[in-house]
Amino acid sequence: MVRLLTLLFAATCCCLTAGAQNNLDATIQAKAKQVLPKVIEWRRHIHQNPELSNREFKTMEYIANHLRSLGIEVQDKVAKTGVVGLLKGGKPGPVIALRADMDALPVEERVDLPFKSTQKADYLGQEVSLMHACGHDSHVAILMGTAEVLASMKKDIAGTVKFIFQPAEEGPPGEEEGGAPLMVKEGVMDNPKVDAIFGLHISSNTESGSIRYKPGPFMASSDWFTIKVKGKQAHGSAPWGSIDPIVVGTQIIAGLQTIVSRQENIVKAPVVITVGKFHSGVRSNIIPEEAILEGTIRTLDAEMQRDVHERIKKTAEKIAEASGATVEVDIDTKTLVTDNDSSLTAMMAPSLQKAAGKDKVQTQSWTTGAEDFSFFGEKAPALFFNLGGMPVGTDPAKAPGHHTPDFFIDDSQLDVGVKAFCHLVFDYANLQAKQKKAQVKKGF
Repeated sequence: MVRLLTLLFAATCCCLTAGAQNNLDATIQAKAKQVLPKVIEWRRHIHQNPELSNREFKTMEYIANHLRSLGIEVQDKVAKTGVVGLLKGGKPGPVIALRADMDALPVEERVDLPFKSTQKADYLGQEVSLMHACGHDSHVAILMGTAEVLASMKKDIAGTVKFIFQPAEEGPPGEEEGGAPLMVKEGVMDNPKVDAIFGLHISSNTESGSIRYKPGPFMASSDWFTIKVKGKQAHGSAPWGSIDPIVVGTQIIAGLQTIVSRQENIVKAPVVITVGKFHSGVRSNIIPEEAILEGTIRTLDAEMQRDVHERIKKTAEKIAEASGATVEVDIDTKTLVTDNDSSLTAMMAPSLQKAAGKDKVQTQSWTTGAEDFSFFGEKAPALFFNLGGMPVGTDPAKAPGHHTPDFFIDDSQLDVGVKAFCHLVFDYANLQAKQKKAQVKKGF
């Protein structure tokens, strides 16, 4: 009889728990829909007022004022222009971080919108037009909306939510520090220590309202390299008296491609080596003394990243040596591989399905695009996913790409991002609590 009563009590508790969870999910859905008009308004304001990396002063103020109005503890000027908000829930639990990036790009907008950017600014001594050509305006607005929803549900939150608004994801200008590495350096993942971090990126060629993710390596590391070739100057009519850095440079470019096609195991993970800039000479009849090659490396495996660096250096040095030239090779790591913690991803996939609907959430292949969100993943288990922003019915092959003047986002379903963040916060805390209870029972 006692055993029967115990089972009945447990079943009743489970039903109550399931009922409470259903009510919580319904509340998130309703509040996210309610905040959507504000999210769209915020996004369009930020879009119309873009700011470059490490120069997001007005954006910082806009975000900080909003968070303070919600009663959230705010720290601004983090990593120069970043904002960190801290919301302590009504119950004990983990520390969960949510991240959005803030900066725009030196791109002139061609899309004819009522909130089109006409802003200009100085970029490395040159006046440039500004545009949110990668969707960071959407990310900021989504996280601002998430903060509003979660602040209204503070008593139900188990643990603490850390809102990270990060500057300079596109890379700080010149020799400045910035972005996620500087935020990590300044302790954003500590005090309190983050247990898990989640981030999203809007996608211009994924249908609006959809979510795409991948366990494990998701986005590539990004390295920028410079190869300086030193030769011997001569008259263009007498090339035998030169050591031609242009010829050597072209041979190096060809040699770099064999690293991809003949040396790295691309079945294991893709590798991309691109030379995007080649500068040499001042006149057509002078063989110059120097040539400079600049480019980028993309890898999806940390060991391969290190190996490619060594191969690039060796290839450039040996080709130059064969012609009597010398080289200087400099490789600057901008991001690491964005790696989604496999256990965390499997655990939280149902939360993404709650946000968008099961039929609109799919896994995708990895991408050679890069994200400095990867540095946060070095400090805590991380999950990064893509949120669709392409108008329904558009051919993805014809959708304007990121970092282009025609980049366009349908912002009518940004509430899906708000829902995703909110479900991740509540579900992660709930699952962590269940795991701890299971460990206690196992201990007995």
